[in-house]
Amino acid sequence: MAREAQQPPRSLTSPSPIRAALARLGHRLPRRGRSPRTGAPPTPLLHGPRPWLRALGLTAVVMAGAWLGLLIVGNVRTPVGPMDTTMTLRPSLSGGTKINVSPLGALELDSHTAPVRLDVDVDRLDPVRSQLLVEHPELISGLEEEITRDVREGTTELAVRSCVAVVSGATALGLAVYRRPRRALAAGGLALALLAASGVSAYASWNPKSVLEPRFSGLLTSAPSVVGNARSIVTEFSVYQEELARLVTNVTKLYEATSTLPAYRPDPGTIRVLHVSDIHLNPAAWHIITSLVEQYGIDVIIDSGDTMDHGSAAENGFLDPISDLGAPYVWVRGNHDSLVTQKYLSGLKNVHVLDDGRAVTVAGLRIAGSGDPQFTPDRSVVALGDPAERMMGIRLASALRDQKRAGTPVDIAVAHNPVAARETDGTVPLVLAGHVHRRHTEILKHGTRLKIEGSTGGGGLRAVQNEKPEQVRASVLYLDRETLRMQAWDEITLGGLGLTTAEVSRHLAEDPKPDPSPSGSPSGVPLGTPASSVPSPSPAPSL
Repeated sequence: MAREAQQPPRSLTSPSPIRAALARLGHRLPRRGRSPRTGAPPTPLLHGPRPWLRALGLTAVVMAGAWLGLLIVGNVRTPVGPMDTTMTLRPSLSGGTKINVSPLGALELDSHTAPVRLDVDVDRLDPVRSQLLVEHPELISGLEEEITRDVREGTTELAVRSCVAVVSGATALGLAVYRRPRRALAAGGLALALLAASGVSAYASWNPKSVLEPRFSGLLTSAPSVVGNARSIVTEFSVYQEELARLVTNVTKLYEATSTLPAYRPDPGTIRVLHVSDIHLNPAAWHIITSLVEQYGIDVIIDSGDTMDHGSAAENGFLDPISDLGAPYVWVRGNHDSLVTQKYLSGLKNVHVLDDGRAVTVAGLRIAGSGDPQFTPDRSVVALGDPAERMMGIRLASALRDQKRAGTPVDIAVAHNPVAARETDGTVPLVLAGHVHRRHTEILKHGTRLKIEGSTGGGGLRAVQNEKPEQVRASVLYLDRETLRMQAWDEITLGGLGLTTAEVSRHLAEDPKPDPSPSGSPSGVPLGTPASSVPSPSPAPSL
């Protein structure tokens, strides 16, 4: 009994009968929880039988991490000639290069074939570097070499930054997904290999002739007609240098003039209206209007039409800055503005589109207007001329009378063509127009004041090609807050593209008696006008 008590239990020292039988037959069972061949712990089900699934998951993690890395830190701000640009690498199925020139549009080049695309955003024109080109025209001859060097340095920095961004993004996401440093490092290495392969593919497929066949979008679709096609630029580069020098000079001096406009503090007892017209696709007009809105404390902007040039849908993006000008924008259609333009503007924030005598109340003023009945860029339709304008003016005058009978008289009427505007005589105190690209003010026969504005766009983008640039014009109208009658106005005149003068002249409104003679002399003041309602006269500065 004592001997038997000293022996350990059979189950702890001897194999089970089944194991013993299998051992006699030559079979060896693995220990529980170990691999039959290696003795290692078993592989989880999701990682064992499907290696292609693991590879696909790793690839997805690498691609997502690389894209996030490029999105966060994969861009470089660098100067290219007189411009400040931002260069970015983006994932792409076809590769190539895209140059965005906001708000004019973009151009695309088939520069290479690779899963990455180079995006270049032109942010702004640097006034300091542009001024150097203006003051030293001889620098234009070295501009091509300077731009080439800037692009080379920018792309080199972008390549280094992109490598760091891709590897860091893929490694970080791999560590977050797998929680294993080895897998994370594998993801980073694979991302670097993919980027290197993309670089080799881009280098091998590089097409330097792609600059001769760019694809334009947005407003730049008309670029070949403005600056000539790329082949003519290459073959006649000396002529192109002269044109480029003039364009840079004109644009730079325009910015110089607008940035030094004199500040003025209008009387707080007046409603201030900014009258603009005939912008004709000149993006510099938005900078001018923004400056005037800020400096003069404008309550409402009235645009008497021809904001566009051809009225095409491609031009619509040009209108987007209107929502951010800092004041409500009242607009009527001009003969260069299509119904497509009008529909697009109707959907913008802070914009009031007037047509068919429609009236709105903005900043305490009742304003009504009608769009131009003719769209002249459409050559398939014969323009009907002044008779059509008169008929539209008659309909507008009828709408103004209806408003007055309804107890909501209109303070300002707006029409694009002065021929139409004249038909409103006697139905409204003030009517605004444009179209003729010159400024004119008169009191019509029955007492209505007609005010025609010049081109706030200096004649449009084609002005950069003209030998003598057209002047840029806008007016600030001061209306009494109680009587809602115009008491005075300031005429702002910039020297246009290429000139450096800015003039502001003050005019006090004459008593609107029925008199066909022109008005606008700075000497007349209406009888009974409170002194506090009239802005104090100031000299017209010349900058």
